[in-house]
Amino acid sequence: MREILGRRLQWLRDRIQSLRPAPAPSGPPALLDAALTCATAWEWPVLPGVGRSSTDGSRCACPDPDCVVPGAHPFDPGLLAATTDPRMVTWWWTNRPAAPVLMATGGAAPCAVSLPATAAARALVRLDAQGLRLGPVVATPTRWSLLVAPYSLERLGELLYAKDHVPSSLRFHGEGGYLLLPPSAASGGGEVRWEREPRAADRTRPRSVRGPRTAAGDTARTLWLPDVEAVVDALVEASTGAPGGGSRLAY
Repeated sequence: MREILGRRLQWLRDRIQSLRPAPAPSGPPALLDAALTCATAWEWPVLPGVGRSSTDGSRCACPDPDCVVPGAHPFDPGLLAATTDPRMVTWWWTNRPAAPVLMATGGAAPCAVSLPATAAARALVRLDAQGLRLGPVVATPTRWSLLVAPYSLERLGELLYAKDHVPSSLRFHGEGGYLLLPPSAASGGGEVRWEREPRAADRTRPRSVRGPRTAAGDTARTLWLPDVEAVVDALVEASTGAPGGGSRLAY
């Protein structure tokens, strides 16, 4: 009898345990954590990308059946909704935890110069050999983006006009643009990652992106970013040794 009662008691314990809700996962999801770091620590305005279709993971969730950057662009909300407000960021990624992290470039936020991944890897070796200090570098399987200090479209136009040639494979992410940030899913497959992570700024360099101010008035974090002129000059110089007579970096 005692053995039967013991078995019944154990059955009841197991039954009660099975009815208890599973514990919530500890810590915020990686994408939410990354979005909050961008918004609060670095003051980069972010918003969620449209993401992939729930019925067909290979297609974009936007209405365009031929979308060329599936999942990795703004849609709803639009780019103008990008913010550094942690409450809005938390609400977005709580409701859409798998949404890619997009940064609105320009204004007070970093801009970027991107080029094909193979060319970028070789160019970075040359730029390091030249002693050029680079800032953060965002890498996808197909393209790498070198973050630079904010610039205006007028300033970029003057810079490019002064050049005899600029590699046609370069893309510029400035005012009114956006950039996909780690650890989002890349539009062509794979994951976005930091090839070079953000680093603290030199106090002697005036051009940088500053983080939120503390109660004492000091910045909580300062990220170092190179000037766009320095990066473009170095990439144009590096392109002179590229296959194809130096007209492009798309090798």
